[in-house]
Amino acid sequence: MTVPKVMVVDDDAEIRDLLRAYLQRNGLAVVTVGDGAQMWRALSESRPDLVILDIMLPGDDGLSLCRDLRARPETADLPVIMLTARGEDMDRILGLEMGADDYLPKPFNPRELLARIKVVLRRAARGGGPVGSQAPPPPGRLHFAGWTLDLTARHLVDAQGVVVPLSGGEYRLLRVFLDHPNRVLNRDQILDALHGREWMPFDRSIDVQISRLRKRLRDDSKNPSIIKTVRGEGYVLAAKVVQEP
Repeated sequence: MTVPKVMVVDDDAEIRDLLRAYLQRNGLAVVTVGDGAQMWRALSESRPDLVILDIMLPGDDGLSLCRDLRARPETADLPVIMLTARGEDMDRILGLEMGADDYLPKPFNPRELLARIKVVLRRAARGGGPVGSQAPPPPGRLHFAGWTLDLTARHLVDAQGVVVPLSGGEYRLLRVFLDHPNRVLNRDQILDALHGREWMPFDRSIDVQISRLRKRLRDDSKNPSIIKTVRGEGYVLAAKVVQEP
């Protein structure tokens, strides 16, 4: 059996040493680096199965590095867990929008980080979240409500052919809805599909992401026609989805 390899990117040497020792004791191969430049050098030598990325780093911060990972074809699908300062909701939301698979506020219990790692690795292995039983479509295009989602370029195209770029978080959220059209999804299901975890009280990150996605789709926030709010239940993509190879 191949041992999963995790890269820890953190400028705190004590945290790097602690995580290396703990994760290795629990069956993971670990490489640690202190900043973005070291991360890129290590990635050029060997690709890990998952990156643990601190937001507060010298030079390029974790948000910029996560965005750049998603922008490069060779790392676009590399799972990322971000470490954020406790109580910094904006960092958490921005991290998800940049395409992070999950986040964990500092200080954290290494056991919780290990549990998050296992969930994200399982999701990566099966190619998506557990909502429903449909297999994700192969690369191609998905047509819905006058829009086209290009699964290869990961952007939207409107009816006039104008390209609308998506952040990693927006693309992943839209894919959840397109994989389950005309089905009401609650926050637990959406968060589990996106990040492999349950919704926590007062966690409004999904509402913020859906609001941003509606803006991309030019969907009236007061009376949306594409991604509708079902009061007390969740959200639904109210459109037929047609797949084009």
